[in-house]
Amino acid sequence: MNRDKDNDRRTTDGSPKRKPRNAVYLLPNAFTTAALLAGFFAILQASGNENNWQQAALAVFIAALLDACDGRVARWTGTQSSFGAEYDSLADVVAFGVAPALIIYQWALADFGKWGLSAAFCYCAATAMRLARFNSQSGSTDHRFFIGIPSPAAAILLVSYVAVLDAWEIASSVNSQAIAISSAIVAILIAVTMVSGIRYYSFKDLNIRRRVPFRYVAIFFIAAATLYVLADTIMEVLLLVFGGYWLSGYVYAVWKVIFRRR
Repeated sequence: MNRDKDNDRRTTDGSPKRKPRNAVYLLPNAFTTAALLAGFFAILQASGNENNWQQAALAVFIAALLDACDGRVARWTGTQSSFGAEYDSLADVVAFGVAPALIIYQWALADFGKWGLSAAFCYCAATAMRLARFNSQSGSTDHRFFIGIPSPAAAILLVSYVAVLDAWEIASSVNSQAIAISSAIVAILIAVTMVSGIRYYSFKDLNIRRRVPFRYVAIFFIAAATLYVLADTIMEVLLLVFGGYWLSGYVYAVWKVIFRRR
């Protein structure tokens, strides 16, 4: 049996097989490349002569879906690699850092001068630092929680904010300076949350085949019914869902402080 395995590792002329030095795994990196393409498309939609904020926001959301797939595909197929991890981080900086920062800047902050530029850059820099911290702490933290809100969730929250307000034509009905100030505050708050120590549930230990208490099912249907009543478009749904997720970290932090005091 061992001889058969040894023969499989050798070429027809008897020399041992060698892995190509520059070889990469195709399937997970294809998802990463598609996410990078979606982020690049979002940048194009936000920087053209005719800005399409809805398509830009949708492209960032698609990038987040693809980003959620590449790691799982790599684990399922046993094709994890250090190259894939580094490539994924670089793609995330573009899709969830540069693209949302440019979208919020072009939509509301461009006329706010240096303050608007600083707010957009703070978000972009926070995304890069959040990803660097995640890579450096990988394997040493509780997998049930993220430290700071994940960059894909932060990006979806920011671009859905832009898409919803644009669809409601808020920018044309409200003073532009007020919109710029509120958008800068939103971008900075999300940026601070990314690099903060606030914990967010990662859903990595969620098992849909396991029994759960009935109250969880009731809460799920109540939340679904609330979304159905309040939201009319996919962007409104995303804003409510990820806005609630963003607030959940602060609620959990306050609850921990109260519980410790008790």
